[in-house]
Amino acid sequence: MNQHHHIENDDKYSGLTVNSGVTQPPSVNPYLKPRRRKPLPTSGELVEGILKGDVTILSRAVTLVESLSHEHQAIAQEVIEKCLPYSGNSRRIGITGVPGAGKSTSIDVFGLHILKDGGKLAVLAIDPSSERTKGSILGDKTRMERLAVHPSAFIRPSPSAGSLGGVARKTRETIVLCEAAGYNNIFVETVGVGQSETAVHSMVDFFLLIQLAGTGDELQGIKRGIMEMADGIVINKADGDNIGPAQLAQAQFRSALHLFPPTESGWKPEVLCYSGYYELGIAEVWDMIDRYFDFVRANGYFDEKRRRQARFWMYESIDEQLRKHFYDNPEVDALLRDNETEVLANRRSSFAAAAKVLDYYFRNKNNR
Repeated sequence: MNQHHHIENDDKYSGLTVNSGVTQPPSVNPYLKPRRRKPLPTSGELVEGILKGDVTILSRAVTLVESLSHEHQAIAQEVIEKCLPYSGNSRRIGITGVPGAGKSTSIDVFGLHILKDGGKLAVLAIDPSSERTKGSILGDKTRMERLAVHPSAFIRPSPSAGSLGGVARKTRETIVLCEAAGYNNIFVETVGVGQSETAVHSMVDFFLLIQLAGTGDELQGIKRGIMEMADGIVINKADGDNIGPAQLAQAQFRSALHLFPPTESGWKPEVLCYSGYYELGIAEVWDMIDRYFDFVRANGYFDEKRRRQARFWMYESIDEQLRKHFYDNPEVDALLRDNETEVLANRRSSFAAAAKVLDYYFRNKNNR
């Protein structure tokens, strides 16, 4: 029987007709033409576009900086070297706080406040990656609704991808590109889980800590390490019924700051209250930041800190390259697997295994 014949169409079933259906369309669009990949731009083309302030070219250069490809990294490093003479003319501000403190919402209103007076703003947001899937949401732009469409703002979220040291180095390189493109204000938003703050602190001029009140014992939020790094502390969501708890938290943080030794800059960190959602106290927060920059420029600490940071990142880059060279060595990789088996079988201590691998690496490295 014909497979398209329906028994219901037989004469004895008068009045009943079943259509045979339509031909199934192809699973692939026949009109779809294969897209040809654009050739990689040269370092000269990228630098020319960046210096003109071309956002598309800047984004492409940042993508090369973040890439793990050796070819992309070679181009990216050339671009960074050529852009370096045009960098350094911005105010770099690190912004951190626990998840839910309102960092992205605050950046939105802070950014709009400083852009009122002209200039350009780049926001570099480090987004946490899943340890299981290695994926990131990269949704910071959705909470910066007005800043995301502002013609003078550039927002670039980057995944931590399980390596905060690596992404921090790439963020510092991205800062150089953004400054060369004319962005005279740089915000670096941290993951906010206590691990990325040290790295971000080493690449910014001012470190702002956002805190909340009314979520329990405020002293739980007073951690010596992060408090000592902060140049300013702001209590968010100081509005409505939360004004009282915010002022209480402000007093507690001010008292805690007296217990810490004086800062290297000589600046005394201030504690302020504000509301990012209702845009209350934004001008006061920015006045504090302006006072800080006037203070450190006057006493010479601003330039000294920039020099220290450049030295720090030189040694960080050396450490990263040494680790990469070590783990990329196929002979070392085989020796590591053998020693790992011994360690897991409890036949060799972790320290003895590490010493054996390192001894082999340096002995053979010197013989080459």
